[in-house]
Amino acid sequence: MKTILNGTQVAITVDRLCHQLIENHLDFSQSVLIGLQPRGIYLSDRIYHTLKKLLPGVHINYGKLDITFYRDDFNTSLHVPNETTIDFSLENKKVILVDDVLYTGRTTRSALDAMLDFGRPSVVELLVLIDRRFTRQLPIQADYTGRTVDAIISEKVKVRWSERDGKDEVILE
Repeated sequence: MKTILNGTQVAITVDRLCHQLIENHLDFSQSVLIGLQPRGIYLSDRIYHTLKKLLPGVHINYGKLDITFYRDDFNTSLHVPNETTIDFSLENKKVILVDDVLYTGRTTRSALDAMLDFGRPSVVELLVLIDRRFTRQLPIQADYTGRTVDAIISEKVKVRWSERDGKDEVILE
């Protein structure tokens, strides 16, 4: 087991990603933040709350998207759906999808399909904490990356969040 990011490094990385978002989205008037269920919402919650601290008084549309029924492997195994909470239109908005790990790209592809039920965005960006760059099965890449990890197929990247796992860290097993 190798530590990729410890708790302090996770916090620093979240801050950096927020500053990059502010550089590109300024007041967020045309931008929305969407966390991908189930594990991406821990990162998206952190991003949202950090942005609110950095931009007091600025309204940021924030939702959570479940992609269960859009997965290409939906019929091959049991998947428990999560809640989608998007109470605004994505029509002509700049959407920032947030997930913890970019691995094969299939989750992001499913999210792109699911997102269209809420309108047609003008731009879609992807923010991930960890990018496993050599394992992509689809031509998908992140616009904002916390850390890039080169891991062989048998290695697992595990992101742990204090809200769920008791502490913040990213490990390679």
